Amino acid sequence: MKVTLITVGKIKEKYFTGAIAEYVKRLSKYCKLEIIELTDEKTPDRASEAEEQKIKEKEGERILKSIKEGAYVIALAIEGKMLSSEELAEKMNLLGIEGKSQITFIIGGSLGLDPRVLNRADYLLSFSKMTFPHQLMRVVLLEQIYRSYRIIHGEPYHK
Repeated sequence: MKVTLITVGKIKEKYFTGAIAEYVKRLSKYCKLEIIELTDEKTPDRASEAEEQKIKEKEGERILKSIKEGAYVIALAIEGKMLSSEELAEKMNLLGIEGKSQITFIIGGSLGLDPRVLNRADYLLSFSKMTFPHQLMRVVLLEQIYRSYRIIHGEPYHK
């Protein structure tokens, strides 16, 4: 299976890049992983609602252009469904059984995702009602994808 992460914003901190590199290495045993890192738009201090919407539209356009045809798209969104690690593993396993060969996860920028991206998504996934920095979410998502593969293959994982 091919797993793609489409993310808005760059990773600057070494501790995040190190963690990401570790999960990329671990996941190479289970899937073909691609990370597409898109440029984020600068948000001015005290941006108006209209300015924020324009920023989300620009980022959304880049995201939509990066989605490969036929991909099953899972967008990370606060309003999405919360799953346990076992439920995410089951979902990913079922997608493979159903013949989906590509899963694309989307992590938006600091303002969230454009409604067009949410509408394009096949599934909205929430990790929490809290907001997290995209750099941290990338690490957490990669860890959960790795954990999912361990569960799917009946391998031990920490609960």
